[in-house]
Amino acid sequence: MVKKQEIIKAESRNFNFFYADGTHALKDINVPLYEKRITALIGPSGCGKSTFLRSFNRMHDLYPGNKYQGKIILNPDDTNILDKKVDAIEVRMRISMVFQKPNPFPKSIYENVAYGLRVRGENNKRMLDDKVEEALKGASLWNEVKDRLPDLAFNLSGGQQQRLCIARALATDPEIMLFDEPTSALDPIATVNIEELMSELKKKLTILIVTHNMQQAARISDYTAYMYLGKMIEFDETDIIFTNPSKKETEDYITGKFG
Repeated sequence: MVKKQEIIKAESRNFNFFYADGTHALKDINVPLYEKRITALIGPSGCGKSTFLRSFNRMHDLYPGNKYQGKIILNPDDTNILDKKVDAIEVRMRISMVFQKPNPFPKSIYENVAYGLRVRGENNKRMLDDKVEEALKGASLWNEVKDRLPDLAFNLSGGQQQRLCIARALATDPEIMLFDEPTSALDPIATVNIEELMSELKKKLTILIVTHNMQQAARISDYTAYMYLGKMIEFDETDIIFTNPSKKETEDYITGKFG
């Protein structure tokens, strides 16, 4: 059972998603994201984890014909971020995303981090300098790059590039960060760095992560949701999901009997 003192930062309510070809990818999903907690989405490939994750910052808007039904509520202002009157760009400032493979822009390290702020219209150099430094420190990258900010981001290692993408996401002061298998393309040492960073980040924001690595979900998340065929099978505290799940489907997946 969920602890009573938890604050719901965001939640999906009877959420359905349809791709442009009519595929009903997500079916009546009801999941809370608790404030300053890490929630992991697990399940076999193709079960809808990434589709659900990307709904939280309206990434599906980028492709015509995709359709949302139901609500995704963002607190404390009780905003339904799927409402057409809500600006998707502003949603992405409040709910930022880090992808599976590091995707720095073909710009300098500095300009990668400053990008979202410039989109918002911020051009004050002192303000940009301060926010870039703050974001790079937040991503545990400042000490490694502070003397090479004008360098191309592509000159960084894979793990550093992923932390740069996290810094870029942090620069707009998001309330929620979405991570889509953020360590699957990284070596074990870089993976540990990212996991430690996420544990540090949850002190100030809410995290939703898709991972195929169940050990990773068990290590870093507070809550875990098991998805299968576009449905939410079970959601609970991570310790319970991994030691005493209430659904047989969840147990079969966790123990490797399925998927």
